[in-house]
Amino acid sequence: MLDMLGDHWLVILAVFIGLAVLWIVAVLSKYVRLMLNIIRDTPSFLLNPVDYELIEGRKVNFRAFDGTLLQGMYMRADFPSASAVEEMGRQYTEGMDRNGRYISPDSRGVIIFCHEYGSDMHSWARYCNVLRKSGFDIFTFDFRSHGQSGRLSDYEPRFWCTDKEVSDCLGALALVQTQLEEENRDLPIGFLGISRGGCAALMTAAAAPKDSSLKAVLTDGAFSTDTLLELFMKRWVHIFARVRFVYEHHHQQFWHFLRWLLLKFARIRFHCSFPSVRKNLRRIKHQAVFFIHGQKDSYIPQEQAHRLYELSALPRYLWIVPGAKHNQSVAADATLYNALTVGFFERYLGSSSLENSRIPEPYREKVISLFDREESIISSTLFEEAQEYVDTGDRILGGAGRQTSAEEVRAVPGTVPQSSASTSAKHLAD
Repeated sequence: MLDMLGDHWLVILAVFIGLAVLWIVAVLSKYVRLMLNIIRDTPSFLLNPVDYELIEGRKVNFRAFDGTLLQGMYMRADFPSASAVEEMGRQYTEGMDRNGRYISPDSRGVIIFCHEYGSDMHSWARYCNVLRKSGFDIFTFDFRSHGQSGRLSDYEPRFWCTDKEVSDCLGALALVQTQLEEENRDLPIGFLGISRGGCAALMTAAAAPKDSSLKAVLTDGAFSTDTLLELFMKRWVHIFARVRFVYEHHHQQFWHFLRWLLLKFARIRFHCSFPSVRKNLRRIKHQAVFFIHGQKDSYIPQEQAHRLYELSALPRYLWIVPGAKHNQSVAADATLYNALTVGFFERYLGSSSLENSRIPEPYREKVISLFDREESIISSTLFEEAQEYVDTGDRILGGAGRQTSAEEVRAVPGTVPQSSASTSAKHLAD
């Protein structure tokens, strides 16, 4: 018997190793399938009523780069007061002047607004109305399966940014560029994105062609899916895994591998890819980036913003807002938020000076000086008049003047067959 074992020890060893590998694969695949719930489940934010005025502009339909039908809205910088709109009637209510132009004659540039998960295009008024009043035109749109945009039958939106949202943003950018060309206007374009919308905006900048008019990207609450997902896996894997081997005392490379495996499973299960903001930042070379993040964001740690900032090329800026939770920086200190937002886009979509700047007082001089530098981690203590911060709680907005349930987000009209995806979006790094 011993002689037989000695003669076939290589075969026995190979069988033993094979069985061990199969066991490991079976365990990992089981728990990876269970951990798909991290991606499948939406974040546990409260859906609260919105705190902005519902302002209508000129509605337009357009296509994402994969053919999905989306709806957007132009808000001109010279949009009149409510009383003037009532006098002018429906034509101006839809944001069109007598010549049918979408962009106002004296526009300083166009800001494309990308709303957060669970909201809609009307939430632009919460973050961008000060930009419109400062002379920038706004283009806002509903991501697929939100508001009045269409949806694909095999895709359900989630908190995590996918190639579908990047396709939506690329379609919005192409629409604005086409409109500027048709109106014979040479204006710069910027993105302002909230949470998942900010992730999509950053990856759109990475995928945008070199001759794009896109010059600047501002995000509020952005994150990188891969690193945030890895954080959640470490935090929650013990709930799914009864075998302690799966989650205890492992090298960091183990978690990288497990996250990679989970995203591969997710791509097949959810019919979409989950590109990495972290990896794609290196491709953003011609746009300025500004990261805003709440210090007390209990869902997306502020370390996410610090890491994205460090990976970005110049010019780059970071503001961690004291006391603010997720998507609540604008509520924590609206005056400073507005001043920095206007100052950033004035600097990179035009020329700002004390003479023609529309940065709100009392921060004008300090903000202009701040953006004269190519990089800065902004401290609120730089501004003597900084207001007292308000803890408003983590939340996702629920649409204009109402609450939005998960069922409402999914129940949208217009299923559109999927066509070929854009080459740019395909080559984003997962």
